[in-house]
Amino acid sequence: MKPINLNKARKARAKIKNRAQADENAVFFGLSKAQREAARSEAARSAARHAGHRKGDAPTGAASAGDGEPETREGERAPERR
Repeated sequence: MKPINLNKARKARAKIKNRAQADENAVFFGLSKAQREAARSEAARSAARHAGHRKGDAPTGAASAGDGEPETREGERAPERR
């Protein structure tokens, strides 16, 4: 019979126990913080990319042609509606 290194056996049992606890926590708490932040940033990039490809939308900050308001240059007053 071959002698067993008790220190290695103890560490192996602890490793299995810790891994089981980590798996249980992963199920209970969900994604890690890094994974949540990565998912949020990817969703924001995807939404911005999708919005940028919309047909007929004006770029952010500019007045769209179909908003019902007449276009004016800076400093001018819009004609009054009757």
